[in-house]
Amino acid sequence: MADPRGFLKVRQRETQPRRPVPVRIMDWKEVYEAQDKGVLKSQAGRCMDCGVPFCHQGCPLGNLIPEWNDLTWRGKGEDAIERLHATNNFPEFTGRLCPAPCEASCVLGINQPAVTIKQVEVSIIDEAFDNDWVQPLPPMRLTGKTVAVVGSGPAGLAVAQQLTRVGHTVAVYERDDKIGGLLRYGIPDFKMEKEQVDRRLEQMKAEGTRFRTGVAVGTDVTWEQLRRRYDAVVIATGATVPRDLPIPGRGLEGVHYAMDYLVPANRVVAGETVENQINAKGKHVVILGGGDTGADCLGTAHRHGASSVTTLAIGKQPPLERAANQPWPTFPTLFEVASAHEEGGERTYLASTVEFVGENGKLTGVKVAETEFVDGKRLPKAGTERIIPADLVFLSLGFTGAESAGITEQVSAEFDRRGNVARDGYYMTNTEGVFVAGDAGRGQSLIVWAIAEGRACAAAVDKFLMGSTILPAPVAPTDRAISVL
Repeated sequence: MADPRGFLKVRQRETQPRRPVPVRIMDWKEVYEAQDKGVLKSQAGRCMDCGVPFCHQGCPLGNLIPEWNDLTWRGKGEDAIERLHATNNFPEFTGRLCPAPCEASCVLGINQPAVTIKQVEVSIIDEAFDNDWVQPLPPMRLTGKTVAVVGSGPAGLAVAQQLTRVGHTVAVYERDDKIGGLLRYGIPDFKMEKEQVDRRLEQMKAEGTRFRTGVAVGTDVTWEQLRRRYDAVVIATGATVPRDLPIPGRGLEGVHYAMDYLVPANRVVAGETVENQINAKGKHVVILGGGDTGADCLGTAHRHGASSVTTLAIGKQPPLERAANQPWPTFPTLFEVASAHEEGGERTYLASTVEFVGENGKLTGVKVAETEFVDGKRLPKAGTERIIPADLVFLSLGFTGAESAGITEQVSAEFDRRGNVARDGYYMTNTEGVFVAGDAGRGQSLIVWAIAEGRACAAAVDKFLMGSTILPAPVAPTDRAISVL
């Protein structure tokens, strides 16, 4: 534990400061500033001697949170990163992108603001990189076994790093031109600059992981070819099929999926030239969906210089505090103000989208109505329709599952009724030697679940190849995901 009386002496929760809005919307750099060392130490010291640390249960990775809080409070940064890396391959990702279910289950959170666990986590890894404490961990020997990992998001990278470190020869296949999946092209730089991805990839390359970019598995190379070439294949392609909204006017010019907006924007920030890029400058933007992807569109539209941005959510505005049916230590649904929401725009709840309105094939507005609940269903209330002017609409309604990309035809792997690749209790599909990890198998979820599943899938693959494994398996594929739709 940290300071035994820390939570009594420091009752106020202080998170990382954000750069001023007028400054940060002028660039694409991360919105957060580094926290003062003294403040960070006192915040870590609030971690209490709670007896049973429920934060372990709240974190799918089982992070050793009280241990590295204590080490941070004592100023032992090198020991802290060792304990953090013991359960989490990529704390620089989770420390920036995870919604921190661990904090929702913090024992201190019963009657005080929870410990700033996520903030301490990211400070540990940032200090470690700054001091060259993050070094490659190549295997002592090679097993002679080979593994293909398809997809280079957090799940695929976690699988690859774990299997490489125990001596297997691992090749990661990615259809894009750079490694990282949604970490690279789906997450805007104002949430995580791509330096975070690049320096972790340098470590993985030094450990021996091989990367194959620009290869679309299923077309450029078939799944069956991979299966013949490698001793095991891991599907880690994510849940990338977007949920559509088939209402009148869907085909109008100006209605786009969120990723069709975010990916080109991220490429331009990276210095690439993108033809026919969707740009919100001077336009009225409507975002359908109030989740993280919608907030990413919001922050991107602000930086493009949109005239107005309106976010519509079909459901009720979440409460500011835990609802009675979401008691501690469960992960509650709360009204949150992300950095993008601070920057402007209107948020409207109980708004049902009825129709996309346009002229000459181009979008001019969105017809919405108030949402009413009838027999448990959310329906537009008659007589409440109105039109919101819009030049661009971004559909940020979540994802329905994994792309098939020849999986069923080429290796006979089955999909479940939710659109995910089906698997058994050891991450294996119905085809022997073909495994699945992350969102491709569990559906859209959190980055911390992707890494946890990647680590657990790696243990299953290692046991399949060698008969036993020393790799940890933090979660089973039947563990329930936390939805962020």
